[in-house]
Amino acid sequence: MIENDRYLPRLVDDIVDETLAVSGAVHMKGPKYCGKTWTSKHHCNSFYQLDLPDGDYRNLRLAKLDLGYALKGDNPRLIDEWQLLPAVWDAVRNTVDEKGLKGMYILSGSSTPKKESKPLHSGLGRIAPVSMRTMSLFESKDSDGTVSLKGMFEGRFVNTPMKDVQLDTLFDLTIRGGWPGNLGLNPSQAAKAMSVYARQICYEDLPAVDSSKDPARMMRVLRSLSRNESTLASRKVIARDMKEFDDDTISEDTVGEYISVLDRMCLIENQGAFNPNLRSSVRVGKTPKRHLTDPALAISALGLTKEMLLDDLNTFGFMFEAMCERDLQIYAYVNGGNLYHYRDGKNREIDAVVEMPDGRWGAFEIKLGAGAIEEGAKSLKDMDALIRDDPNGRPPEFLAVICGMSSAAYMREDGVYVVPITSLSP
Repeated sequence: MIENDRYLPRLVDDIVDETLAVSGAVHMKGPKYCGKTWTSKHHCNSFYQLDLPDGDYRNLRLAKLDLGYALKGDNPRLIDEWQLLPAVWDAVRNTVDEKGLKGMYILSGSSTPKKESKPLHSGLGRIAPVSMRTMSLFESKDSDGTVSLKGMFEGRFVNTPMKDVQLDTLFDLTIRGGWPGNLGLNPSQAAKAMSVYARQICYEDLPAVDSSKDPARMMRVLRSLSRNESTLASRKVIARDMKEFDDDTISEDTVGEYISVLDRMCLIENQGAFNPNLRSSVRVGKTPKRHLTDPALAISALGLTKEMLLDDLNTFGFMFEAMCERDLQIYAYVNGGNLYHYRDGKNREIDAVVEMPDGRWGAFEIKLGAGAIEEGAKSLKDMDALIRDDPNGRPPEFLAVICGMSSAAYMREDGVYVVPITSLSP
């Protein structure tokens, strides 16, 4: 493997190894600058970088003339930013078919091609997807990992005193986000870096992904999604929000088109709705909770500073929730699970639901301060009672309040876990 003594291990490393062992190729998907290339190089023996600017993008021009330049090399071979030449996908699929070997290629990319440019074949059975996100607090070493998500499902939980976490630290972690390049930056530097990132998405990357979309309007869509971070805002609400704040009249369908492009760029991480199979007449909502891939992107798109967030704790609460749900998403994924939320027609809700592959699930409320833990625990207990009273309901394995500031990870007398986000791990 290609050695890099600066590489910080990622939670998907084991998934990549496991997938290479059973599949001919791996497709690494994730937003730009989340660390896909470094992680892919960590698992390959040779690589070909299609977006390398050397020699007026010589690698890309050579591969267009002869795909062999991209394909030939020691396996596993990484082909980075493969979407710049979609024919690579079909060539890899055909090579895997012909040779019948496992672990031949890693295809890494920060977007998917437009429909008219997509590969002819899906790659099913030959090219297996692996999703990569920005870093969790455990990966960036900002969580000590005392409390394991998997451990909670297995009934392993030990009351543990924690080092006090200051509100100031939570602001810094949320503004910095999980981008590997932001590690070590102070909040002001991180905000500047993310501001550049947001503009690059709209004004440099967007034309290459979909030239029919207007960069300035994409920025306004991004800002509207950021204003509605961690909410159940519909496309209609997004359109209305853009008109109110950016004086931009836009249809719901057009909003959907722009959101679809952001999704293709791996910048949308919506949280689907969970159904505990209740028989009651209460309607269970199906609207996803909206998230950008990392709260730092939402903060930068709105031009928010640490000082501004200090004066607007309501907005910061949504961003803190997004950071917690980003980490839960990552921890659920590496355990084979999925992240959801719950809300019914009577506005009863659960902030986050992690469902494991075997159908077991855990319920989470997210609270910034220790003073709100009681409220979160009560809400969870009420929902648990509602579900257990229904003969068809699937009760949760456990109830947990994730908080920002607590002097311990502990189980309350009512059985609800209290887990500081800086103690959580997979």
